[in-house]
Amino acid sequence: MREYNYNKRWESLLTPEIVALLTQIHEYKGEQNLFIEAQADTLTQLTEIAKIQSTEASNKIEGIYTSDERLKKIVKDKTTPQSRNEQEIAGYRDVLATIHENHDFLPPKPTLILQLHRDLYKFSGRSFGGNYKATNNIIAEEHTDGNKYVRFEPVEAWETSEAVDKLCKAYEEVTRDGTADPLLIIPMFILDFLCIHPFSDGNGRMSRLLTLLLLYRAGYIVGKYISIESLIERSKETYYEVLQQSSENWHESKNNYEPFVKYTLGIIVAAYREFETRVDVLITKGLSKPERIAETIKNTLGKITKRELAEKCPDISEVTVQRALNDLLKTDDIIKIGGGRYTSYIWNREKE
Repeated sequence: MREYNYNKRWESLLTPEIVALLTQIHEYKGEQNLFIEAQADTLTQLTEIAKIQSTEASNKIEGIYTSDERLKKIVKDKTTPQSRNEQEIAGYRDVLATIHENHDFLPPKPTLILQLHRDLYKFSGRSFGGNYKATNNIIAEEHTDGNKYVRFEPVEAWETSEAVDKLCKAYEEVTRDGTADPLLIIPMFILDFLCIHPFSDGNGRMSRLLTLLLLYRAGYIVGKYISIESLIERSKETYYEVLQQSSENWHESKNNYEPFVKYTLGIIVAAYREFETRVDVLITKGLSKPERIAETIKNTLGKITKRELAEKCPDISEVTVQRALNDLLKTDDIIKIGGGRYTSYIWNREKE
C-alpha cells in the first residue's frame, strides 16, 4: 500500500517559483485580514455572491446544472429542489455553509469527511451518501469520438477506509509542529484524496469543499469572498492536466506533487487579486452600478463579454448591465466588437 508521509516530501517543493507564490499569498493574507477587521460588515455582499458562484461552478465541473434563476433561489434557500441536479446543488449549498460557519470546529478526520459526503446527498437520498465506495472505480476520459480510456486507477474499494485514515493522520502529523507551510500540504492532501477516490460519486466536489475547509482552518479565508471553485472551473483543462501529471506513479509513492501544488497556489493568488479588485471597485471607491460596469471594463486588458461582466458583477441585473453598455457606447468610452452571441466590448483607450 502507498505511503502517506508529507514530512519527506514538502521541502522538495520549495522551488523559486513556488516560494514566490507563497510569498505573494502571505502578503495578500495580511492585507486582507486588516481590511476585514475594519470593513467586516461591508463584505456581506461579496460573501453572498461567492456562495452562488461556488455552488454553480463546482457542480458545473461535474455536469450538474440548473437555470440561473433556479440556482440563485436554491442557494438562498427560497425554493425546494425539483430535480436530481437541484437536489445535489442544494446539498453542496448546505455543506458549503457548514464549512463557512464552522470550519474551526471541523478537523479533517475520516468521520467528518463521511459526514460531509452524507450531507452532499441528503436531499437526493442516494444510499451511497456518507459511505465509501463498495466497488472499485476508475477515472476515465472520453474522447470526441466517444471512446473512453482509463486515465487513473484509484485505490481499490477494500483499501479505501485504511487509506483515508492514513491520509488524515499524515496531514495531522505534518501540520502539528507548524514547520511546513500549510499552503504546500493542503494541495498535497487534496491530490492524494483524489487519487484515493474514496466515493462512488462526488469525489471532485468533496475535494473542492475540503480545499476550502483546510484553507480556512489555516487562516486563508479568501474563498469566502471570491469563489475559488469558479476560478478552477474557468481553468478546468489546466486543472485536469496538472492532476494527471501529479498522479503519475502515485501508487509507487514516486509521483511529483509540484504541478498540482503550483496550480493550486496560482488559483489562490488569483483569488486574492480578484478580492483586491472587487473591494477597490465595490467598497473603496463607492461607485454606482453603472460606474462599476465602466470600471470593470476599463480594468480589463482586452475584450470582455456581457456574460463575463455579469460574472464579475453578479449583483447587478442584466437590464442595468445592458443600459450601462448602451450609455458607454453612446459616449464612445467603449468599443463594441462582433455581434450576436459573440459580442464583446473593449475600453476605448484612444479617448484617454
